[in-house]
Amino acid sequence: MFQVNDTLISENLLEEFFVCDLVSCKGICCVEGDAGAPLEKDELKIIKDILPEIQEFLPENSKKIIREKGFYYIDQDGDCVTSLVNERECVFAFFEEDGTCKCSLEKAYYQGKTDFCKPISCHLYPVRLQKINDYTAVNLHHWKVCECAFVLGKKLKIPAYRFLKVPLIRRFGEKWYKEVELIADLLKETRERND
Repeated sequence: MFQVNDTLISENLLEEFFVCDLVSCKGICCVEGDAGAPLEKDELKIIKDILPEIQEFLPENSKKIIREKGFYYIDQDGDCVTSLVNERECVFAFFEEDGTCKCSLEKAYYQGKTDFCKPISCHLYPVRLQKINDYTAVNLHHWKVCECAFVLGKKLKIPAYRFLKVPLIRRFGEKWYKEVELIADLLKETRERND
């Protein structure tokens, strides 16, 4: 692990390759899992405020869930997570004709309806954040549904931290990201010298 400010960064974030392969996985990460996507406290108000702007992108069953239960719930760990449709897909998910699952929040963002892209936990995935005392651990999560993304990343030789540049900067800032790049470069040089 490497420390940058109040974060602890796992080596695998810097060394493993990752590129989302939506063609192969069809966005299954928005469907599978044991709970909805984690939401930060400040995201609750943002999403509540933009719900009217994303209505046109939501499937009818998602609208019904939001009306009846709300767009989030508290999971067994006490965290706020997005509500689920049929105990499966995220309440903000919709499906393209080819079966690819996409995000209504993100669609509204790219169409200029809102300035909120999607929850930071989704934007950062496969990075998961974990509080450890006064630090935030920045870990690369391995999940079988994303195996094709690790394969594609390796084929394209794109490290996970580079693929996730935009969300990492969104969460931690440009200065933090530049420090991570320096550490990754030094780590790579060290590994190459020792091989």
